[in-house]
Amino acid sequence: MIVAAFSTKPYDREFLERAAHDTGIEWRWFESRLDADTVRLAEGATAVNCFVNDDLGSDVLERLHTSGVRLVTLRCAGFNQVDLPTAARLGLPVVRVPEYSPHAVAEHAMGLVLMLDRKLHKAYNRVREGNFSLDGLLGFDLHGRTVGVVGTGKIGRCFAEIALGFGCRVLAHDPRPDAALAARGVAFVPLADLLAASDIVSLHCPLMPATHHLIDATNIARMKPGVMLVNTSRGGLVDTRAVIAALKTGRIGTLGLDVYEEEADLFFEDKSNTIIGDDVFSRLLTFPNVVVTAHQAFFTRNALEAIAAQTVRNLVYFERGEPLEAVVSA
Repeated sequence: MIVAAFSTKPYDREFLERAAHDTGIEWRWFESRLDADTVRLAEGATAVNCFVNDDLGSDVLERLHTSGVRLVTLRCAGFNQVDLPTAARLGLPVVRVPEYSPHAVAEHAMGLVLMLDRKLHKAYNRVREGNFSLDGLLGFDLHGRTVGVVGTGKIGRCFAEIALGFGCRVLAHDPRPDAALAARGVAFVPLADLLAASDIVSLHCPLMPATHHLIDATNIARMKPGVMLVNTSRGGLVDTRAVIAALKTGRIGTLGLDVYEEEADLFFEDKSNTIIGDDVFSRLLTFPNVVVTAHQAFFTRNALEAIAAQTVRNLVYFERGEPLEAVVSA
């Protein structure tokens, strides 16, 4: 089986090749993203393997199907980049990796919380420059603070458990409340109540039409003044312009982002020798109370091993005509 893998980096190839050893899978590696201009590269492949910023819209799926592609595999949990109704109409199965390592993302989210609270990014740079002053580094105890968790799937559940371990009061919002979390003392409440009561809000819900710009001017106005907002889920959950306005007024006191709604042209690439043309993103970076990481929350050895194993397993199952795992449906 020939598999065209897009948006690949050396680490993707290392883990996928190791997982596919002795399977007969023939990889075609492409560092470029899959879109209308690069879809021709998949000609002759039975399957494509894609990541978060690849374009699997209607036109691209049509052209993949015409070229002979019969399976779409995703190296991620999210699937908002896929036009699922078109995939269903074409009979193109779409599979993802829903459980690669919820701990990786949850731990990174808590890392952002700690960095923002205790100003670790500033402290690190100060000491390296010989400045040992503590002025401006004052934080607060997490113990006893109220943490709001929006979305309690596997990642949100892990984050909530970490917050409980710090002695936080944890509120959660999810269409399907988690009974096990509730038994541990997590209170499931309406979103408006969560936003009004939380000192820290962490986003762990999927991106879909109903959650696009979930954090907009209206919901920001419901938050406590000086709230900490953390997003390690999908960039489109946050209206970045509204967040910038709230940072300027102090309604949002600190912001931690591992994702950004226009990240496709930035993240996973070295832009250190170029001028960043995204004025909104550049404005974000001017705030001293904002920390941005480049979609690295998932990036642990455990997660890459799990992603590769799940991906290869589905490719092998497809070739054998066996039932696929983690199929995404419209």
